[in-house]
Amino acid sequence: MDISLLRDAVPPLLEWFRVSKRDLPWRRNRIPYTALVAELMLQQTRVEAVKDRFVQFLAAFPTPEALASADEEEVLKLWEGLGYYSRARNLHRAAKVIAEKGFPATFEEMRALPGVGDYTAGAVCSIALGLPVPAVDGNVLRILSRLYADGSNIDDPSTKAGYAALLREVYPPETADFCEALMELGAIVCVPNGAPMCGACPWSGLCRAHLAGREEAFPVRAEKRARRTVDATVCVLRCGGRYALEKRPAKGLLAGLWQFPFFEGDVPDFGPVLKEKRAKHIFTHVEWRMTGRLIETERELAPYIWVGAEELREKYAVPSAFRAFMEWVK
Repeated sequence: MDISLLRDAVPPLLEWFRVSKRDLPWRRNRIPYTALVAELMLQQTRVEAVKDRFVQFLAAFPTPEALASADEEEVLKLWEGLGYYSRARNLHRAAKVIAEKGFPATFEEMRALPGVGDYTAGAVCSIALGLPVPAVDGNVLRILSRLYADGSNIDDPSTKAGYAALLREVYPPETADFCEALMELGAIVCVPNGAPMCGACPWSGLCRAHLAGREEAFPVRAEKRARRTVDATVCVLRCGGRYALEKRPAKGLLAGLWQFPFFEGDVPDFGPVLKEKRAKHIFTHVEWRMTGRLIETERELAPYIWVGAEELREKYAVPSAFRAFMEWVK
């Protein structure tokens, strides 16, 4: 690809970012630990959902050492609502490594932390360590494929590798601004779900897709596979103001998290159903179609643990998939 096009695109992008960037809490203090927390929280999660939780998390765990010494249940509770809880566990494990060995100083050391892939390692290196390491995600692939009017499949690893190589060639001294500017352009102007706002784009005079009037022809992606659907029954069992919880299996979806008794097949007869409602929750590759039942039991049944409403809300990390049934916990 023509490297001069991307090189010409760097100055207007940086100038646009200085003027137009959002005020986000993780941009106020570009230190490695906070950058790592932010990048892991932001994986597959909306910025608006992360902002308050990021502040709360850093208030509870202001240093890697504080996080490393925390109990896992406490970490998961503060992650509640963000989803993809394996990120919280990986961050917890990474903090233990950092507390013992110090913060990584190179891309390779960063990449070796639990749960840190190429993108996260590149973002933290660029934003907090001043290293010219590309962080290429869907936003970056979208804006570059439009800049070049490139019909390559962005789901092909070779396409990502090609753009990463291009970015290495043009990285300016302002590594943090450049990395965040690429993300920002894809988040608020060259948006993922909708028409790009080309009138507000610093690349409108350079973008080959825009100049050809073909912005929405790019990026090119592989066809998505259909989501699998699961029909399930969620039993909110109540006994004298206490509620039944169980842990999900140690591996798989929502591994090791707390849930109300959950059944994909036959449901035991717990007693009369007081209330019933339907809800669904969509994960990346599966959709849960749930029927929730509020049931009062005569005794606290095994093998569940039983907790009061306040304790359930304050101590136990119940995934947002079950949020629709939390209104029965009183």
